[in-house]
Amino acid sequence: MSKPKVIAIVGTTASGKTQVAVELAFQYNGEVVSADSRQVYKYMDIGTGKDLEEYEIIRDGKKVCVPYHMIDVAHPKDNYNLAMWLKEAKKAINDILKRGKVPIIAGGTGLYIQALLDNFDLTKVKEDYNLRKEMEQLDTEHVFLKLKELDEEFAMSLNESDSKNKRRLIRYIEMIKSEGKIEETPKKEKEYEALVIGLTWPRDILRDRIKERLKKRKNDQGLIEEVINLRNEHGLNWERLDSFGLEYRYIAKYLLGELDQDEMLEKLYFAICQFSKRQMTWLRRWEKQGTKIFWENDLQKINKKVNEFLT
Repeated sequence: MSKPKVIAIVGTTASGKTQVAVELAFQYNGEVVSADSRQVYKYMDIGTGKDLEEYEIIRDGKKVCVPYHMIDVAHPKDNYNLAMWLKEAKKAINDILKRGKVPIIAGGTGLYIQALLDNFDLTKVKEDYNLRKEMEQLDTEHVFLKLKELDEEFAMSLNESDSKNKRRLIRYIEMIKSEGKIEETPKKEKEYEALVIGLTWPRDILRDRIKERLKKRKNDQGLIEEVINLRNEHGLNWERLDSFGLEYRYIAKYLLGELDQDEMLEKLYFAICQFSKRQMTWLRRWEKQGTKIFWENDLQKINKKVNEFLT
């Protein structure tokens, strides 16, 4: 029996995933499912790159709104983990399929997309209470070092939000101690037939895209004001802001007076560039495990591939 078809758009930050996903959703009667560990949180629109305005496109003089899922589903004070995301993402995907539409998964959290498409069975990895008790005695930095000792490549591929989230780090350690490697997490039979499209740019062009996007978010979109609002209006403490990494960490340091604005922007830009390298490391690692990724930036060629896949 044939499996239902889904399309996944992967790539580094600032590669244009949302724009491509929205265009494909419009052309192929689809809906977008975000696979981003930070976009699940409300009130964090600019720093996480939700780009919600991109879901509204103009065609033949009319505004069309492309539906999206798994964005703004949790309060930033709450912890939202991989298992919770998988459950709700599958529910959204299956609802899209039932309505005769095409699910288009797009996001920069490689672990989330891999766990979904490879169908990780997280219930088979039991909680190790002795390990948890031991790890709880350590600070987050030392828990991360423990993870790095077990699987350095995986640890270094994590985004900053994950690498600063003690609960997630402990769970990853449990998974590795149970199975040897994250990718050896028990899997059920794959639920979907997937076309995975990867967007990539030469390094110098990607850095320019990152720089221009950061400038736009700071000058035109109110990135600093967003972090101030998270603190003042939604009650996030400095530690919680730091745990989200990147924009939220460095702007918090600026607001605390630890960095001036020029230092903050320079360090943030460098951190985003480093993050993009880790994202690509994850995707290349996934490829080595047998996943076929169709690397292409040209929308016409992507359209041809999608059309072939769906017919």
